[in-house]
Amino acid sequence: MAITLNSGFKMPILGLGVWRMDGKDIRNLLINAIKIGYRHFDCAADYQNEVEVGEALAEAFQTGLVKREDLFITTKLWNSDHGHVIEACKASLKKLQLDYLDLFLIHFPIATKHTGVGTTGSALDEDGVLDIDTTISLETTWHAMEELVSMGLVRSIGISNYDIFLTRDCLAYSKVKPAVNQIETHPYFQRDSLVKFCQKHGICVTAHTPLGGSVSNTEWFGSVSCLDDPALKDLAEKYKKTVPQVVLRWGIQRNTVVIPKTSKLERLEENFRVLDFELAKEDMDLIGSLDRKHRTNQPAKFWGIDLYA
Repeated sequence: MAITLNSGFKMPILGLGVWRMDGKDIRNLLINAIKIGYRHFDCAADYQNEVEVGEALAEAFQTGLVKREDLFITTKLWNSDHGHVIEACKASLKKLQLDYLDLFLIHFPIATKHTGVGTTGSALDEDGVLDIDTTISLETTWHAMEELVSMGLVRSIGISNYDIFLTRDCLAYSKVKPAVNQIETHPYFQRDSLVKFCQKHGICVTAHTPLGGSVSNTEWFGSVSCLDDPALKDLAEKYKKTVPQVVLRWGIQRNTVVIPKTSKLERLEENFRVLDFELAKEDMDLIGSLDRKHRTNQPAKFWGIDLYA
């Protein structure tokens, strides 16, 4: 299953996110994921594992496991590179050993002090607060992103962690419309207004943290996981599926792309088995009633400032 983006390219509705994947584990995970059937991989300069991802992809191509055109590869521009978009994109391409990206996203709607192309530093000021660069507008960054399309380095461009107002502004000043807005959304953080706004205006929504972060975000941010919700456990039993499978299926039936992250082979296989069943309308409505407006991924913990305030 795939969604056709406003750029005309198709994006698989199910992908694998590589955030917080150790470099030593990536080779086996990606090779196994491709064998299982994954064709969409979500990367970022900030994950600091593009080199290892590139090595795994090169092996997959060289051994004939898959062709480059069969895969959809996303990576992202880090905050400190807003004034160096083209150089940052080329740096990611070199690490990933690719000639082009299927999708390049602005990771966060904020420019910060430059720390060197591709270094993905988050410079803090003397008060321990993120050192924000007020000389670079998001419009300037977007027009540089558009150049990447003209250069043939990127097929589609998009945004990430943008709210309705910033998305609206991007639509107003863009010559190449954003194809995707990648946001945190899951049963406890549904953001229905933002999802519907994007879809109304032809922007595909990709759900990062589609399972609510589970153990990872509980450890990092002290968040609550929707996977422990009794209603979701009941639905899993009803459909003879796991709770993560029910949650991913809900995301797919919202017409959002889901990119769950896992470092376990059995979870890779489990997460991929969500295309062979469908949730009834009453069960979609039931999950819709579970929204707690609970964000589980909060970078303010590291930045000393709430970007979403």
